[in-house]
Amino acid sequence: MTDGEYTLEDELLARARIHAREVLDEHDIEIDRDALEWDVSARAKRRAGACRWNADREVATIVLARRAYEAYDWPEFAAVVRHELVHAWEFQQFGESGHGPRFRNRAATLDAPRHCQSFTEPRYVLRCLTADCEWETKRHRASQPVKAPDQYRCGNCGGAYEVEHVDSGRTWTAASEFGGVKAALGDRW
Repeated sequence: MTDGEYTLEDELLARARIHAREVLDEHDIEIDRDALEWDVSARAKRRAGACRWNADREVATIVLARRAYEAYDWPEFAAVVRHELVHAWEFQQFGESGHGPRFRNRAATLDAPRHCQSFTEPRYVLRCLTADCEWETKRHRASQPVKAPDQYRCGNCGGAYEVEHVDSGRTWTAASEFGGVKAALGDRW
């Protein structure tokens, strides 16, 4: 709250905490609420939420993305909260967390998705060049498979793929072409 005014972040955290309390009470999940912190990320573009574990303090911090809160309807965002609660539970109970069988089993009891829908458009799309393959994946950052697609293969058939810069429609299939497209686009990159 700033100057007596509630912000969108205040609303997001209040709703998330209330929902978390209801879920924990209904499902009797062993989470130490005193060792659970909450935060909002105004910068996150890919992840709707994250759970960070501080082993020294034995505290789990659930970080929720403001952009996801704005993009999703409440039921979809509430599912993100449940997903992150499962991570917090795993961290507190086992000192580690992932998306393996233990996570999937607990997430199923809470109707929490294993993965969340993207809430922003990707900057890049990778597409297989093999005629009968429909493999496609999206990226938000210029990772190595984006910068040097000739060093990687299609995730489905193993064929070559191209990368498309979504905003411009420009494509490339090799590291040397990546640099050329980036230079040609300049400020539009």
